[in-house]
Amino acid sequence: MKQKTFKALAKRVRVTKNKKIMKRHCGQDHFNARASGNITRRKRRDNEFSTVFYKVVQELLPNN
Repeated sequence: MKQKTFKALAKRVRVTKNKKIMKRHCGQDHFNARASGNITRRKRRDNEFSTVFYKVVQELLPNN
């Protein structure tokens, strides 16, 4: 039977050309005025998933 993509995860992550799994930093939506400039700049970039989760993500996103 064909395996389906886990849509909740597919909406939150993207897989790059080199098979890195990227996600957004948490806490970007509001209350950012109180955060320091260093934290605000750090939140602009995407985060790479830890290598521990790669096997799980590959099972949940079979087409990537």
